[in-house]
Amino acid sequence: MEKHSIALIGFMGTGKTVVGKNLANQLDKDYKFIETDEIIEEMAGKSIPEIFKEDGEIRFRELEIAACKKVSQLKNVIVSCGGGVVLNKINIDYIKRDFHIVLLTATPEEILKRIMKEGEKKRPLLDKPDPMEEIKILLKFRSSFYGAHAVFTVDTTGKSIDEIVSEIIIKIGI
Repeated sequence: MEKHSIALIGFMGTGKTVVGKNLANQLDKDYKFIETDEIIEEMAGKSIPEIFKEDGEIRFRELEIAACKKVSQLKNVIVSCGGGVVLNKINIDYIKRDFHIVLLTATPEEILKRIMKEGEKKRPLLDKPDPMEEIKILLKFRSSFYGAHAVFTVDTTGKSIDEIVSEIIIKIGI
């Protein structure tokens, strides 16, 4: 089987992490799962909420570019990209080189339900009085960015992790 690297993009709460981990496990032991957000936290030496609070979103986006550059040099990986990766063409240019880009989507209601399990404090962009309204605003703004770069889209609403992983494997043809 020929190896392919896969980048999972999409809004927070669409399942990129859990799907990515399961996809890497199901494909082959040679695949490694990584998250751009973990790379960013490692580079900064602090959590993403701390980066936003102490350094601001601009610094976070600078670190995000560095993380995308780093993952673009890896082979046989499944990468969960932070929700805002698509907002910067530099990030997408790095990732498009050697990755199948898969967009994961979910309804705003499903996203809110999933995020509230973790707590919105872990999601600085949603730490607002009305997180549902913020989700809708951000989804509307980002949807064209997401759609412009994905090889295909998988709606994760109401599906099991196994169903989503199988759909990705079938669509990519691996």
